[in-house]
Amino acid sequence: MTAVLAVDLGKTGCRAAVWTEDGAAPLSVHEVPGAPGLASSGGVIAAETAVRSAAEAALKDAAVERLRTVCVGAAGSAAAPDAARALAQRLLATMPTDEAAVTSDAVTAHAGALGGEAGVVLAIGTGAVTVAAAEGAFALVDGWGPWLGDEGGGAWIGLAGLRAALRAQDGRGAETALRTAAIEQYGALERLPATVSRDGNPARSAAAFAPAVARAAAREDRAAVRILRDAAGALADAVSAAARRIGDDPVPVAVTGGLTHLGAPLLDPLTAALTASAHVLELRPPLGDPLDGARLLALRRSGPHEPFVTRLRHRERV
Repeated sequence: MTAVLAVDLGKTGCRAAVWTEDGAAPLSVHEVPGAPGLASSGGVIAAETAVRSAAEAALKDAAVERLRTVCVGAAGSAAAPDAARALAQRLLATMPTDEAAVTSDAVTAHAGALGGEAGVVLAIGTGAVTVAAAEGAFALVDGWGPWLGDEGGGAWIGLAGLRAALRAQDGRGAETALRTAAIEQYGALERLPATVSRDGNPARSAAAFAPAVARAAAREDRAAVRILRDAAGALADAVSAAARRIGDDPVPVAVTGGLTHLGAPLLDPLTAALTASAHVLELRPPLGDPLDGARLLALRRSGPHEPFVTRLRHRERV
């Protein structure tokens, strides 16, 4: 049986799925914790560890011994092409596959959400990146990581919520339900800096607070409502910038990623901001998720995404 392995590697989680080439549904799916990102120190090794951990369990469950291709959509790949190639080399050397392909998780999100077709995809999880693809045009907007960008993403929202909690704690800001929520989730606020950094992935730790911000916003906490309104504005600005890069209206737009689970507190202001855009944006439900996109790219070697995919076969190993 010929099979492919699709992997969605984010900063929070890493999912691996095994498909037959013509299968409508995966044979198996397995998830493990994610990695800090390819651009971070030690990012390649951390990414390889996460991918292999998820892949080994998925392959065992599917009873598959050999793969045609492993395709990984990895956070940080766009900013670190050398690291993406290094990850492909390591996976090719250590996994039972004829080919290893690595690209940005934003690219796999785009391919999955629009079925490999043209348009704009906003991918929001721990980070945030907007991908625009059309015939002869491809652009990434934001995705600069938790310290320089990813505006409106999970870590951005979580950090904003924690800062509001600390301002209230200090007396520098108004009282907010976020202070109590932060204490309940992280413990004493005096130890918050160490707590957030403890697992070596502070972006993931901060993003874990985003659902608490959404819950507070649903109860009309002013600080939380403001944070999610600002997040929605930043995300809509990124979509508008991406739409300008690929040409004429209307532009198909899909929103995907784990942060969509925050629901109405984020999605309602985001939809309003997108509708108010100067561009004609045709909002569509995503056709699939980043795992579907990774599978598509594992099987397809043409299209607007291919220039951003690093593919290695055994004869190319160095």
